[in-house]
Parts: sequence; structure tokens; C-alpha cells
Amino acid sequence: MAHPWLSATASDLGRGIAAGKIDPVDLTETYLDAAESHDFSQRIFTHVTRDRALSEAKAAKSRADAGLRNSLLDGVPVSWKDLVDTAGIETVSGSDLLKGRVPAQDGECLQHATRAGLVCMGKTHMSELAFSGLGYNPITQTPPCVNNHAAVPGGSSSGAAASVAFNLSAAAIGSDTGGSVRIPAAWNDLVGLKTTSDLVSLKGVVPLAASFDTIGPLCRSVEDSAHLLAALTGTAKVPDLTGASLSGRHFALCKTSVLDDLDEGIATGFQDAIDRLAKQGAKITEIDIPLLPELLSLSPVVFTVEAYAQWQSELEANPDAMFPQILERFRGGLNFSGIEYVAAQKRMMQLRQEYLAHVAGFDAVLLPASPILPPDLERLKTESAYYQHANLMALRNTRVANLLGLSSLTLPTGAPSVGLMAMGTPFGERKLLRVGAALEAALNA
Repeated sequence: MAHPWLSATASDLGRGIAAGKIDPVDLTETYLDAAESHDFSQRIFTHVTRDRALSEAKAAKSRADAGLRNSLLDGVPVSWKDLVDTAGIETVSGSDLLKGRVPAQDGECLQHATRAGLVCMGKTHMSELAFSGLGYNPITQTPPCVNNHAAVPGGSSSGAAASVAFNLSAAAIGSDTGGSVRIPAAWNDLVGLKTTSDLVSLKGVVPLAASFDTIGPLCRSVEDSAHLLAALTGTAKVPDLTGASLSGRHFALCKTSVLDDLDEGIATGFQDAIDRLAKQGAKITEIDIPLLPELLSLSPVVFTVEAYAQWQSELEANPDAMFPQILERFRGGLNFSGIEYVAAQKRMMQLRQEYLAHVAGFDAVLLPASPILPPDLERLKTESAYYQHANLMALRNTRVANLLGLSSLTLPTGAPSVGLMAMGTPFGERKLLRVGAALEAALNA
């Protein structure tokens, strides 16, 4: 029987350490042993950093014994996506283009987390250069989905989600440029927080499209997200979730574009979640957001041009090192002129203001995190049309928040691989997490 620590929330583990009931060294060894011995270990972790983890756990134990803990999560083991620089550990963003790249120091968000006492227990696999929502990476490894081992787990934070979902890490840190935290979180029944751009430092993070790249947690509870966000940003001020309630909350249920062509399991699970929230007292109003089709039409311009501009030299110097589907997606940036790119950016900024005016007064906008269930891995390998459709659909709903520059949270609904996404406002993480805690309690009631 698996140790109960392995399925506990990070926050509960932290409280156990604070109460003297959990030794951080024992906790870390339990997670390390689970990670190293699991059948899917090689598919989930690029490195299990045992020496670093035990050293940090021993320091956490000393602080706990002295009553000088740095945060609630001081001593809790967390995994890190393989695009956050880790001193002395190869960090290649899932790509052979960066093979042998060993940074000299930690990324700034990892430095903040380490000062908060989080234990770095390993690095996790991801989609190549973070440019896919599926989690399929034939260049390195493809982790499995916890609900269907023959399916992909979602990406690009694929190993991050799998490390938590398979109880090999208490929480994980990923990145989200177009949905890369929320898709794998949703498909593996986790909580995933997409932060506002510039809230968490990107210094020491391998970029994809820097103006959209964000760092955020994948974990087992909204409370975990709140504490992890504080650790990532280097602040002791944790969002207060005490007494979070649906009372007086008013949500918009978006009908435009994001409910089109849903897989049957998604449609059923999402509607059931909405019905349960309404029974628990949430006021939910269906609304159209007419600007969404135009907004989504900007995606091929703003994402691919920036991504290709970032990686053109490396890609074209060694194109054979890349999975052809990902290479083709990057090269899509060549399809647009500088004039088209600037015009798209300008229009996107205008649409951001129109959106905020349109949804003013709502506590959050609700929609399915993904319109599709996790795709079958073997079909992705052999059917190009299936791959292209799945990759586009996986990211369709999540990228709305990236294009609009919003904070966004996905929550498990209780239906396997069906996430309910709440979109907040730019830099509105504190409010969104309170709203998320209330939604979470209602969905779990």
C-alpha cells in the first residue's frame, strides 16, 4: 500500500511538518524512492535530484526543529519542468537542440522557492521547446495520462502533471504560454494556475514566446496553488482563502466558441459541474463574448511569429534534431509579415480592453479547460491529421486567457480529465484563488 504522504496535498504535508508529525527528510526520501522506483519514472522525470533534495530536506528539518520555518511548504518536495534552469543539472526544454546545456545557477523563480524552503526533487519531461498542448515528445519522452495510460497527458508541462498525478511529487512547477499548465492539469485531474505575464520572474527560464510565457503550479488543491504562488514570487504574503464562499458570487458562462465541438465526455462532465455549482448557490449567467472568434484568429500570427523569431537560428542550424510537426509549427511564423504581426498585436491589445469591459461585474468567466479528452498516443504517432486536429483543439480554450493577458485557474470536476476553467483579471490572482477555493469546495461537496 502506498504511503499516505504520497497523495496528500502539499499544504497538509507542510502542516504535518509544522506540527512535528512529519520529518522533512523522511518525507523527501519517501517521494524520492517512489519517483525512482515507479514504472513510469523514466517517462516522467529527466532527472531525480536526490543529492540536492536530501540536502535541502536536512536544512528544512533543522529549521523546523528550531521553529524557524520559512513558509508553510518548507520541506515539501516539488518537481520542476525542464525549462527552469537548475544549477549543475542539464536543462534542455525537451529538445535535442539544447542537449548538454547545463546552467550555472538556478532560475530566479526556483531561487525564490528554495528560499521559501521548497525541496527540489527533480526535473520533468515536457513537449519540445514547450510548443505543443499534447505532451507528445518523440525526441525525449512522452509521459502517460493518469486516467488512460495509452493517452497523452497534455502539454507542454506533461511530466509536471504526471509527477503529481502518479503521486511522485507533492506539487509541480510548469509553464503556460497557450495552456501548458492548464491542459495537463485538467487531463490529470489537478489544479492548475496560469499566472499573469510578468507576475513570476522568467529570468533563468528557457523562453518560447516571452510576451506570453508564464510560470505556474500544478497541484492537488487551490490552497496549494496559493502557497506555491507566494513561493514562486518570493513573497511571504499568501493569498487568504479563509471563509471563501460562493455566496454573492456571480459567474459568466461563456457560450461563444469555447463550447463548440466538445467531446461528449467533456460536454457531459462540464455541464454536470455547472449544475452542481448552481445547486450550491452560485449565480451563473450565460453570455456571448462576440470578440472571441476574432481574438482566436490572431493566434497563428502572434504566437508563431514570436516563437520562430526566438528560435530561428537554432532551428535552421539543426532542423533534423526536431520533431517535424513541431518544426513545421515554428516555421508557421514565416507566413506573416512584420506589418501583419504588429497589426495583430495592436488589435489584440484593443480586444483585451473590450473584453474586460464586456465581463465587468462578474467574479470569473467559466468554460471547459479543454474541448477534447486526452488523445490516443499511437494515433498521434501515425495519423498526421489526427495530430494536427488534436493539437489545435487542445489549446483552443486555454489560449483565450493567454491572448487576453488574464489570470486563469483550472479545477478538476470529478469527471476524469474534465477541467472547469475560471478566467479572472490581469494580476487578479488573489481574488481568483479565493473564487477558486469556493468553486473547489462546491465541486467537492
